Amino acid sequence: MNWEDIKSTSKDLATAPGFLHLSFWLLTYLFLFIIDNRDLPNLYKLIDNLVDISFFMFISYVNIFYLIPKFLQNKKPLLYMLSLIGMAFLLSPILTSAYLLIYRNFLDEVNTRLEFKNTAFIICLFVGLASMLFKVTKDWLIHQQERKELESQRLQSELKFLKSQIDPHFFFNTLNNLYALTLKKSDLAPEIVLRLSEMMRYMLYECNELKVPLDKEINYLKNYIELEKLRQGHNFEINFDVKGESKGKMIAPLVIIPFLENSFKHGVNNQIKSGFVNIDMQVAEENVILEIENSKITTLHDKGQIKKSGGIGLKNVKRRLNLIYPNKHDIDIIDKSNSFKVLLDIQLT
Repeated sequence: MNWEDIKSTSKDLATAPGFLHLSFWLLTYLFLFIIDNRDLPNLYKLIDNLVDISFFMFISYVNIFYLIPKFLQNKKPLLYMLSLIGMAFLLSPILTSAYLLIYRNFLDEVNTRLEFKNTAFIICLFVGLASMLFKVTKDWLIHQQERKELESQRLQSELKFLKSQIDPHFFFNTLNNLYALTLKKSDLAPEIVLRLSEMMRYMLYECNELKVPLDKEINYLKNYIELEKLRQGHNFEINFDVKGESKGKMIAPLVIIPFLENSFKHGVNNQIKSGFVNIDMQVAEENVILEIENSKITTLHDKGQIKKSGGIGLKNVKRRLNLIYPNKHDIDIIDKSNSFKVLLDIQLT
């Protein structure tokens, strides 16, 4: 067994429930002994406190493992309280008898115990109530943690599903264009392969986390835009401008690309003579402001067609934004007769 195995075993033992319980009772025992300022031999005080701890443990574990599951968790609070009081009533004379046996040679201590014999009942009842509070609080915390884990798993599953809805037609179209360029033995083919491979690597290996570096996301967007430029040729005006420092900042992966896909889908096509897509990104200290404007066919100003042009991509990305950036993002869509603009503001912190 090497040193790493020893450390791992020690860590497992230190976090085991039995070890934690034993540590708690030992510390409680030492605490009771330290604060015991009675003028008695230490041996008697050690035995006295050992009896106390033994009774405390018995009451606590009977309460936690039997009374609470049988009555309190089955919504029988009255029976639970009666059982707890009954246990304290039965154990208190036994505890008093143990005290009298320990201090049989100390008359003053015996008289004190007899005078305050009801104190044993109060102590037993208090320990029972304290262990009940501990158990209820622990169960509530566990329930909250499990609820959060289930919610997190649900959100992760939904996010993965939404992320998987990124439009695949772009890649198919790019591959078709790449095939056409290879047939022509065009010098653009290697550049397309390089940019496409960078995008695929990013999507497959770097987008599995909830947040990714903003500069990598921007590089992904640049590759996408450059491929669109290569695909569209010089027939349309395509601009991408980034201002501000992106290094050291994190953002949800692929949360911006659906807006770009939508803008290229409706902003540059054969039905528009002078199509354009303009993307401006401002990286501030705590947020990212994105402005995307694209041309559109004038006849699409009909509300029904406009709603349809948004597609499932924008609905999905809005859902993702609500999941990842609740109350930390703002979307404004400006729909004109010949252009479509999206303003997106995301708080990164």
